Amino acid sequence: MSIKLSIRSQFDFILELTNYLIEEIQQLSISHASYFQLPPVLAQDENESRNYIPVTVFSDENAIPFIQKAYLDVFKNHDISGRVLTRHPGILAVNTDNPDALIERINQINKAKVDFKNLILGLGNNDARFNAVHEAIPNVITLAVYRQIHYEKNSPYSIRFTWMHKHSVKTFSKQQALELLNNSEHFGCINKINEDAWRALVNQEQLRVAALPDKQLLRIRRPTPVSPQVNIRFSATNRYHVSAALPFIVINPDPELKLGTLPDYNKPLQHPRKLEKDFLVERLYLETVNR
Repeated sequence: MSIKLSIRSQFDFILELTNYLIEEIQQLSISHASYFQLPPVLAQDENESRNYIPVTVFSDENAIPFIQKAYLDVFKNHDISGRVLTRHPGILAVNTDNPDALIERINQINKAKVDFKNLILGLGNNDARFNAVHEAIPNVITLAVYRQIHYEKNSPYSIRFTWMHKHSVKTFSKQQALELLNNSEHFGCINKINEDAWRALVNQEQLRVAALPDKQLLRIRRPTPVSPQVNIRFSATNRYHVSAALPFIVINPDPELKLGTLPDYNKPLQHPRKLEKDFLVERLYLETVNR
């Protein structure tokens, strides 16, 4: 089987399983449904930090179509960003006499998503992956396909939503950092300053890195766009949280389960966990690692 056919076949399998899940949920008793609609990010704004994100709340019957559509939201939509993905926070609480069947279906979908991800990651570098995926499935957003469906079968005390500030972290050797800066010098963005000024800036950064000991480790700790998360609490010491990229499913919840809503996001003037950093290369969030 060709790689193109393998990718398409695995993708179609995920969609088939997801549609089965949607059909099966429609046959169940839904005790609660809520969907917190977030405004999509336009492609032209994907590099801008958002200080305010309004949330539109849909409840009960009005929420169900949005929840169903969310599980199938994997294609790029016109001018909407394909890098800053639209997230779909929500809660779907269902009652069933056969919870194992529902759990098996969700796990089946999640495994198919992992198998799809592993297939893509085995294709080589980023360019090879991008070309292979988009030849097989035009306009698909690969990261959206990867999203897992989270659920809870043991009724917790509460399910609430918060906004999470995260960072992506990557560690480099000194030589790798210099190679990164070399690429930046030749292919970096110079739209705000002229080419000579840009190269002078990168050369200064290269000198700072070159002056470090050869065994010095460095890392890029870059902030990622703020995103909603689901907080599941059983007790003060028994709790966990997961991404709210897709609606959270609660199976046979206790009638006393406390459910929260997602508030509008307002960027704090000073995030309580923010630390002042002295970056080696501030524009890349490149810093030394203390061992």
